[in-house]
Amino acid sequence: MSELLKAVSSSLNLAAASRIVDAAITERAKNGLLPLAVAVLDAGGNLVAFQREDGCGVLRFDIAFGKAWAALGMGMSTRLIRDRLKERPAFLGALAAASDGRFVPVPGGVLILDAEGAAIGAVGISGDASDRDEYCAIAAIRAAGLGSEPAAPSPDWRSAGL
Repeated sequence: MSELLKAVSSSLNLAAASRIVDAAITERAKNGLLPLAVAVLDAGGNLVAFQREDGCGVLRFDIAFGKAWAALGMGMSTRLIRDRLKERPAFLGALAAASDGRFVPVPGGVLILDAEGAAIGAVGISGDASDRDEYCAIAAIRAAGLGSEPAAPSPDWRSAGL
């Protein structure tokens, strides 16, 4: 292998991203939630792993990717983005335009943190209510042995409506 190829690396490897995807789908099934689309991005916004369960609509990839992209782009979870910017629709519109429409500011976009607390990627999940999507993302990141931002799901995630 050339020296150049040895130097290419990612902040989040495929094995970890795959563990997150698998854990999210397992968590969904355990809780009887609707089928999910799960996108895992590295810190540079590159797609590392993706799965869409049978029964998901065709927009679910774009929504899941957009949630993860938004979390990385702003350096915070999409729940926090939603909460901070709910009174600033013009800024939300500007963010959507600046990201070529890849910015989805609703819960379900969760930062993946390493042991030092640095963001090494993000998970975006779409398929059920946004708070339920976020719950699955956080549980999956924890199952992979990594940290998440936010650290805990919304307390009422189970009762979240579509």
